[in-house]
Amino acid sequence: MLKKYRQSFATSELGRLHALFSFLELARQMHLKSSALGRKSYFSPESKIALMVLKSYTNFSDSQLIEHLNGNIHYQLFCGVQIDPLHPLTNPKIVSAIRQELADRLDIESFQAILADHWKPYLENLHVCMTDATCYESHLRFPTDIKLLWEGIVWLHRHLCKHCRRLHIQRPRNKYLDVSRAYLAYSKLRKRRKSQTRMVKRRLLQLLEKLLDQLEQIHSSYRHRLTLSSDYQRRFSVIQMVLEQGKNLFAGKKVSKRIVSIDRHYLRPIIRGKETKSVEFGAKVNNIQIDGISFIEHISFKAFNEGVRLKDCIHLQQLTKVRVKALAADSIYANNANRKFCSKYHISTSFKRKGRTAKDELLRKILRSELSRERATRLEGSFGTQKQHYSLTRIKARNRKTEMLWIFFGIHTANAVYMIEKVEKRKRTAA
Repeated sequence: MLKKYRQSFATSELGRLHALFSFLELARQMHLKSSALGRKSYFSPESKIALMVLKSYTNFSDSQLIEHLNGNIHYQLFCGVQIDPLHPLTNPKIVSAIRQELADRLDIESFQAILADHWKPYLENLHVCMTDATCYESHLRFPTDIKLLWEGIVWLHRHLCKHCRRLHIQRPRNKYLDVSRAYLAYSKLRKRRKSQTRMVKRRLLQLLEKLLDQLEQIHSSYRHRLTLSSDYQRRFSVIQMVLEQGKNLFAGKKVSKRIVSIDRHYLRPIIRGKETKSVEFGAKVNNIQIDGISFIEHISFKAFNEGVRLKDCIHLQQLTKVRVKALAADSIYANNANRKFCSKYHISTSFKRKGRTAKDELLRKILRSELSRERATRLEGSFGTQKQHYSLTRIKARNRKTEMLWIFFGIHTANAVYMIEKVEKRKRTAA
């Protein structure tokens, strides 16, 4: 029966997806090894990477992934594990632990080089480069000044009570209960006047400053009896920055590097200018695409101008070791420096022409139109596919490294599924 399952797995989409990843080479690049000390890991180094690909492919949560892994033979064959039906896996935190382990070792540049070498024989039109940027949103509530201040107050008050209980000291007086009632009444209002918002914001700022002062006094007075973790100290410093930024905003001053989440302090608002979403919160990624396959050129949780990164995009195209002859990009890339660079190296672009009309303007216009159409359909269409089907709609990772790993495997799992058709086409042509 197991032999029949292996045969059916090889011909299934999941089996063909497995063949498109060089899991052994990727595990070596990550320096993943099975430790001889301690309890033996249930998953091998190759299985850990396969599990991350499977999560992106299935679009399951961690608990759903473990539940389906216990009962699906093809999923077990994909990850290279055999699970006893009488002793199934019950801890969904295994997935998050593996994700954290891989995130600490992720090197996007070297990983993409391995994948490009593996997929290059099946790619065509390697001389055409398409580039664009998108934002992969993080899973968080829409931030407002009042919500952010209240979250900081709740966290500080909880730890203030905890410290006082542990130290057996009297809790300092503050107006937490009064402000909490005022905040609850304000949050229930359907329409809020500016004067009401300003009044509640002032009270929240005053209480937040009071709580920070009280906790700082406890920290300094009982430093030998308190053990403060690095996560606690980081969050405490983030709340101090939130207070400082809140005061400046209340006074009508501009704030740079604005914090939008205490839990994910590295996120910054990214203004995209869309009709439905003027601002997004997540990682902004500049991608290039080669024959429908996307590669990450630059990733950042802060806003950046992708128009100045065209040379880096063309340099990344060297993954295929083929010189770029045609480039399709948005109008934001069409600055004078990029135009001169493309003219110098004889690269045809989709940019609207400046200056006098050339002799072969008709042919150039047809080429520009074709490049623009391909970019708009293929590249921008791939963004929607990745977000809808490969766990990149709203990323639920809890820190910067795991969020980057989540994005990396989502993009390249979508690439591998797209590669299945290319491999089958090559086999039919060869036959």
